[in-house]
Amino acid sequence: MSSSDLPTRGPARPGPYVVSGILLLAAIVVPLFVPAYSHVEPRLGGIPFFYWYQMAWIPVTAALVGISYRLVTKEDRRRRASVRGAAGAGEER
Repeated sequence: MSSSDLPTRGPARPGPYVVSGILLLAAIVVPLFVPAYSHVEPRLGGIPFFYWYQMAWIPVTAALVGISYRLVTKEDRRRRASVRGAAGAGEER
């Protein structure tokens, strides 16, 4: 069997991808629901709620994207390692 016929990744577990999708969906959908934050009060340092709520979502979204990235890359590393482990065990025989 040639090396081009060998898979590069093992089977995927859906858990990390589902969690990542939910985190990214929250980061997109929650700021789009404007009626939840279209208020002037409460003010924070003189800034109306409408503005500081939107600005607060910037670091929250960055954190959610970072968590999603780590989950997916960890799963990808696990899938690649499972194929390398199986290929290494097959070659030792």
